[in-house]
Amino acid sequence: MARFIDIHPVNPQPRAISQVVAMIRDGALIAYPTDSCYALGCQLGNRDGLDRIKTIRKLDDRHHFTLICSDFAQLGQFVQVDNAVFRQIKASTPGPYTFILPATREVPKRLLHAKKKTVGVRIPEHAVTQAILAELGEPLLSTTLTLPGDEEPLTQAWEIQERLEHQIDAIVDAGECGMEPTTVVDLSGDEPEILRRGAGDPSRFE
Repeated sequence: MARFIDIHPVNPQPRAISQVVAMIRDGALIAYPTDSCYALGCQLGNRDGLDRIKTIRKLDDRHHFTLICSDFAQLGQFVQVDNAVFRQIKASTPGPYTFILPATREVPKRLLHAKKKTVGVRIPEHAVTQAILAELGEPLLSTTLTLPGDEEPLTQAWEIQERLEHQIDAIVDAGECGMEPTTVVDLSGDEPEILRRGAGDPSRFE
């Protein structure tokens, strides 16, 4: 049974955040709200968590996992960012964008795109997510919570519990969050390529 943790969406209770982070450090796979929609998340080095995400989402080696980062300084440890890319990302974060970039050696190889050696990164604008990241002190390995066969991501904590209560360890309920996944922009090539149109305005990359 997944544990249900209620957290205030604007002023997250420190004790509740500490509970979530303790579970993450102990190997938990959680469902948590972001500024776009719910996501699955676990610690960066959590092999079992990664395997469970792949099983739940039915993902292969071509999937871009995302590192949810607290700020730009943290993001810069895990991906290679030149000046032009820096300016593009800086203008769009925090916010509902995921950026695909070449990974640094800090990223475990099993998280990389099999051929491109790239990974997704993003900085969310959500008080609960930011509080979790601040206490954790490292990015969350993450992916949008869209189940196989569903056209849209899950957006309600009770529905996540109903469908995944035996496959994940905790559900963070902070009330309503977004209903649209992030806009995904591949910045690893010469020109930006929009891989998914979502909550973030894609026009600035066109």
